[in-house]
Amino acid sequence: MNALTAVKPNAGDSARNYTGFTVAPSAQSPRLLELTFSSDTTQQFLQQVAQWPVQALEYKSFLRFKVSKILDDLCGNQLQPLLIKTLLERGEGALLIGAEGVDNVAQADDMVKLATAVAHLIGRSNYDAMSGQYYARFVVKNVDSSDSYLRQPHRVLELHNDGTFVEEVTDYVLMMKIDEQNMEGGNSLLLHLDDWEHLEEYFSHPLARRAMRWAAPPSKNVSHDVFHPVFDVDPLGRPVMRYIDQFVQPKDFEEGTWLSDLSDALETSKNILSVPVPVGKFLLINNLFWLHGRDRFTAHPDLRRELMRQRGYFAYATHGYQTHQ
Repeated sequence: MNALTAVKPNAGDSARNYTGFTVAPSAQSPRLLELTFSSDTTQQFLQQVAQWPVQALEYKSFLRFKVSKILDDLCGNQLQPLLIKTLLERGEGALLIGAEGVDNVAQADDMVKLATAVAHLIGRSNYDAMSGQYYARFVVKNVDSSDSYLRQPHRVLELHNDGTFVEEVTDYVLMMKIDEQNMEGGNSLLLHLDDWEHLEEYFSHPLARRAMRWAAPPSKNVSHDVFHPVFDVDPLGRPVMRYIDQFVQPKDFEEGTWLSDLSDALETSKNILSVPVPVGKFLLINNLFWLHGRDRFTAHPDLRRELMRQRGYFAYATHGYQTHQ
């Protein structure tokens, strides 16, 4: 797999200062922005939400929006419009977000609260059947016997979109690093659909719009199959994608060989970004025109990585953008 690790932003690009946070192009690509909450903003947010344990956010879904308002107010109400604009902007659509002073597994609940606040400024996180909550936390160890590649550390988790096997809209994916021990490798891998060299070849293929069957393994706790094509278009007619190699079930030779070729074309792209995600930070991406995956780890008997995932749909009442009903 080819992965870009040293693509620098354009000369002259620098951090932009907002109330309570900064934004700058990432080292990997100007399409991926880095957003950092200041120490003061972080401390004030955690103090104001301390009255609600994570369990309260699980039980009372409206509290997820309450904590998001607290964060946005601390940011002078500049955060929500920036998040929405960035995630909908076709030329960007991705952020690496962190908060000064939040960088240790002992702060795991604070990490969940912060990520929840950010996600609920752009929409709502869907129910995650794997965990039975609106988010999922899971651990990657050196030895694994799971039924998908998600937790298997010594191989690449291939590029994919999330939510391919559920009926709900999955506009965004949030992936947070809660803990990491004895870890070497394992960077997040990202590919913007417009940077994929073979997009036109596969998007224009007759099979691109054929509804295919998608079925999840038992660990996902989803009991029925769904049917949809690999490609669709957004309201402006631009390609979007809903694809994962593990869960698509080709019905015949034609579909199977086309999907295999498509997978090879994705995995050998020269425009894949390799992005290190430190503990306490999270990626937030538009799931319809960014694909994501994970590079392999180096084996270690005490390897441990804990991740948190939220995925959901865009929904907002202002800023002039189209919403899901």
